[in-house]
Amino acid sequence: MQLGIFTKIFVRPGLAQTLDAVAASGLAYTQFNLSCAGLPNLPDILDSAAAAAIRQEFTVRRLIMTAVSGTFNMIHPDPLKRQEGLQRLRVLAAACQSLGTSIITLCTGTRHPENMWRWHPDNDTPAAWHDLRLAMQAALEIAEIYHVTLVIEPETANVVNGASRGRRLLDEMRSPQLKVVIDAANLFHVADLERMAEVLDQAFELLGQDVVLAHAKDITQGGQVVAAGKGVLDYDRYLALLDAAGYRGPLILHSLDESEVPGSLAFLGAKLAKK
Repeated sequence: MQLGIFTKIFVRPGLAQTLDAVAASGLAYTQFNLSCAGLPNLPDILDSAAAAAIRQEFTVRRLIMTAVSGTFNMIHPDPLKRQEGLQRLRVLAAACQSLGTSIITLCTGTRHPENMWRWHPDNDTPAAWHDLRLAMQAALEIAEIYHVTLVIEPETANVVNGASRGRRLLDEMRSPQLKVVIDAANLFHVADLERMAEVLDQAFELLGQDVVLAHAKDITQGGQVVAAGKGVLDYDRYLALLDAAGYRGPLILHSLDESEVPGSLAFLGAKLAKK
């Protein structure tokens, strides 16, 4: 298993400088965000020439765009916001071949109107699930046209707030274009941390066969998200479960400052060396 990183961890004035910083870190695998190229996360226009130019910047540095971020609030309380997100997802999906990737990461969303990473009690309603299904069906129709894979991430603040809901969505959608990005730290409410082994084991029992991307960050005993190696996440178990599931893709670092990258790389490198 190789290590990789979110490109937007490296804050630079332009794409070339950002990718220079990625390359200087010694990492080849990335999850890309179009904001690094001065564009919106989901642009309303991205022609093939612009996408090919981005890909060339990766190629000359021997970097790999494992996935591209395509997050929008799939159950936003305003239907027009959901429709706008789907329209922009189509633009991104159409550009993926030119960009050099076939994986788009999604956010299953929340009823919170301002922050798609913040919990709202209406996430638990049948109406929220109904809206997610409608949005996901539309997204999968786009994915089928452009031959891309959409990946969802169980996240405690979103409508898919755990492994069981992730499994439910996969089973209801029944699409080979829908898979999973696993981030072990995102599986835990504070109260669940004492059941860490159980939660991790269940997540991989339910989702392991569909994992096509893996993230690496950490969580403290108080529930704060921190850089990998600075929290209490059982990385030995997490990595063992990834290995047992047959995952051979990169482990992508995120939710850390650039200054924390060397420490997290050393921590994860030591864990991987023991395997």
